[in-house]
Amino acid sequence: MFIHWGLYAIPARGEWVRSHERISNEQYQPYFEAFNPVRYNPKEWAKAAKTAGQKYAILTTKHHDGFCLFDSQLTDYKATNTPAGRDLVREFVEAFRAEGIGIGFYYSLIDWHHEDYPAYGDRIHPMRSNEAYKDKDHQFERYLEYMHGQVRELLTGYGKIDIMWFDFSYDEMTGEKWKAAELVQMIRSLQPDILIDNRLGGHIKAAEPEIYAGDFYSPEQIVPPGGVVNELGEPLPWEACITLNDNWGYHAGDPHTKSARQVVRTLVECVSKNGNLLLNVGPDAKGEIPEASLDVLSKVGRWMERNGDSIYGCSAANLPKPEWGRYTQRGSRLYAHVFDRGIGPIYFAGLKDRIRRARLLADGSELQVSVPWMAEQYSDIEGGAFIHLPGAESDEDIDTVIELELAD
Repeated sequence: MFIHWGLYAIPARGEWVRSHERISNEQYQPYFEAFNPVRYNPKEWAKAAKTAGQKYAILTTKHHDGFCLFDSQLTDYKATNTPAGRDLVREFVEAFRAEGIGIGFYYSLIDWHHEDYPAYGDRIHPMRSNEAYKDKDHQFERYLEYMHGQVRELLTGYGKIDIMWFDFSYDEMTGEKWKAAELVQMIRSLQPDILIDNRLGGHIKAAEPEIYAGDFYSPEQIVPPGGVVNELGEPLPWEACITLNDNWGYHAGDPHTKSARQVVRTLVECVSKNGNLLLNVGPDAKGEIPEASLDVLSKVGRWMERNGDSIYGCSAANLPKPEWGRYTQRGSRLYAHVFDRGIGPIYFAGLKDRIRRARLLADGSELQVSVPWMAEQYSDIEGGAFIHLPGAESDEDIDTVIELELAD
């Protein structure tokens, strides 16, 4: 679960509202003064994540607008100084940890509120074309000290953290512009087991990537067509971060919630290419995850409860992608994710005499592996196996999973 939440939930036009509408600090201040999520209950968030089968969650501790959900000692621009009056990150950590869910912190390298972050001429800063900022003297070293200091706070104040998710590098603002090597060395010293994404910069796909290039690749709003490999052709860990509707932060005018079928099939596609899915929700200004999002998470969870063995611990299978869906695999267990049953038995190319047994994963019922008499007339399908699925495909079908136990 990815969670984008902050002051931008009040204007409710997405997390980039400041940049898109070129809103100044002064114009944005009323949202700070009004921020009071009276229905914020991270225990409910955590229950929703667990129900959906999600194993870790990443929260925006600070987004590009510079507002901190945690009680940073380096700024007054934080939740404890709003009507909320408390450290919202601490409550998140305690709630998700209690459910056995891994903890991840999103932290924006960008800060549109800090006086020492370059504004005029920057491609995305809200004040990029404001003449009043043209000759402003920015002491970027002071900003870096602030930014590094906040990362230290996050990694020393909340126990063991599983993931540090930075966002993002662009143009010349990348790599050592952030003092990235020094930052990563500090992070590793504080949290030796932590995973760091690849958005500090560097070349994670290089044969010898920089120290700050990251532990995993993070494609956004896209599933890589062939997975992710480095320049040596070796697979890299990766996760696709994808919104549940069309925005990361809460947007009151966005009704385009993806279906449970889309979510499950995207997750399956990611796993079938050695990746994972980081699915975003955007809680509203009161602190609640929208009902439409909760409904999808619940439906995904019901599918995961019966079919999770085809996801957890699985990776790509050494087989071509079948025309009817995807494969995932764990050891000798091959999982056939049937997206499109078509008419007649399902054909498994190259698996003749390799399948010891087959069953529907959802209920454990046995399936017969055979060669239909008509198939014996076609030489181009020799070496394949056939499995007939009982019943007809339903409009409600998300993904029918067949577990195949393969011979060595």
